[in-house]
Amino acid sequence: MWMEYSADDIEVARTLQYLAYICTALITFWTYDYICSLHDEIYCSKWTFLLQSRFTKVKCLYIIARYVPFFLIVSDICLTLTPNENPKACKISIIIYSCFAVISLTCSECFFALRTYVLWSNDRIVLVAMLSTLFATIVSFIGIWFSAIATSQYSTSSAIPGIPGITGGYRTSGSVKLYLPFVLLFVFQLGLVSLTLIRATQDWRSTRYPLHAALVKHNIFYYACGLLFSALNILVPLAFPNSAYHSFLEDLEVFILAILATRMHLYLWYIDNNLRDLDASMSIPMSDMLPAA
Repeated sequence: MWMEYSADDIEVARTLQYLAYICTALITFWTYDYICSLHDEIYCSKWTFLLQSRFTKVKCLYIIARYVPFFLIVSDICLTLTPNENPKACKISIIIYSCFAVISLTCSECFFALRTYVLWSNDRIVLVAMLSTLFATIVSFIGIWFSAIATSQYSTSSAIPGIPGITGGYRTSGSVKLYLPFVLLFVFQLGLVSLTLIRATQDWRSTRYPLHAALVKHNIFYYACGLLFSALNILVPLAFPNSAYHSFLEDLEVFILAILATRMHLYLWYIDNNLRDLDASMSIPMSDMLPAA
């Protein structure tokens, strides 16, 4: 039996299909990156870090930032790749996903703030200023983000029964609130980039290293990558306010920030561990290194 569908129904079906493709691509990207990083993590003594290092707040942040994206993937699958019976179920799935996304973003930004704190020679004033700003940013981010969720319109596959292979749901909103949370995040990240650039410039002038080497040493490109994705999450909703594909960039920024933050921390921990081992070997008396007579 043939069913007639309106142009709006066809547009909803096409959007849901594209979102399913995008979700599959994001899941594949995250899984591929995790599998590829296992080799580096083993040689960087990742499991030594997790199992033998002291349980500190930073270690707790690392575990959360590293493994919360797996919960995001499960939430994404429930939202996009499984049938949604009604808009209410779609809204609940988005709320659950958003909670995990905010946790992941917070932990990732904490790593960048702590890295900036170390670059500024553990300056307490810088630390308090950054953490206070981060707290205000995250609280405002949560308020605006969930307010936008509450006022959004939801479309699900239940509205177009009979079309095979169409699952999931999505939200749309013409409200400017969709990009406001990322404006706050962009401002915070811009502050971190500015502080890091100041420190990198001071180091470059005092040591006369090549400028590129000074920037790499201060991990400026990690910061710049996060700043770029926040800028995209502001510009794209402004250019296409009624698009349903904003969630793709939101998901991508959460995943990218988690990857960058954990890799940066793991690499710095590995370097610090090697320096400690080198210092320990340099402190061994020469008599202990000579063969017995």
